[in-house]
Amino acid sequence: MVIYGVNPVRETLSGGMLPIERIILARGRKGREIDEILKIAAEKDITVSNDDKHHMTSLAGSRSHQGIICICKDYTYADIDDVIENANKNLSGHLILILDGIEDPQNLGSIIRTGYCFGVNGIIIPQNRSATVTPTVIKVSAGAALHLPVAQVVNIARTIDYLKDRGFWIFGSDTHGHNDLDFLDHHGHICLVMGSEERGIRPLVRKKCDHFISLEMLGTFDSLNVSVAAGIIVYRLSRILRK
Repeated sequence: MVIYGVNPVRETLSGGMLPIERIILARGRKGREIDEILKIAAEKDITVSNDDKHHMTSLAGSRSHQGIICICKDYTYADIDDVIENANKNLSGHLILILDGIEDPQNLGSIIRTGYCFGVNGIIIPQNRSATVTPTVIKVSAGAALHLPVAQVVNIARTIDYLKDRGFWIFGSDTHGHNDLDFLDHHGHICLVMGSEERGIRPLVRKKCDHFISLEMLGTFDSLNVSVAAGIIVYRLSRILRK
């Protein structure tokens, strides 16, 4: 896996979730942030080499590498129990986010970043028909994907059953949900399910939800981008669970 960009590389160094093989720096690349990265690399005995920008663009598959990339081993997904155990001490209950078929890497990266900022235990995604954790997702998440555990499961419906057995209430996000967030008062363990960009939550997964929540909107559109909706709902749920 090739991680590129100043912030993602720095977060990769500090996160520890991806073993780094080496760092490549564009010839002549300097700056305070680069000096900080080189200092951490030296402390961790990570090899740093120099290359030209054109070759680095080829390695990264993008021109937005900012003159620095790192070569890592592939991303390792967490187990469900790892996600459950990664509770935020500032919340009175667990908060887990299930993404039922989010296919756009930009949306996945944005949601991971939001989840990390507001105390989510972790993210659960399906193995099929879903965006996965890639260098693009890591970059969009500003490196949050290297700190927040992401679990990849075969069956979302069975995973929900597993979470229910451990005391979680399952809230589905739906345009026509019956509960607006302003009137939601819930304490305990919460799992929020967000559906795919085009299809929403799949029927079998919908049947597993205990409640559906919606956002009351004043405009003429009846829906938001899934990453925007996730940000609003996760923030509100985090506020409800705040100690």
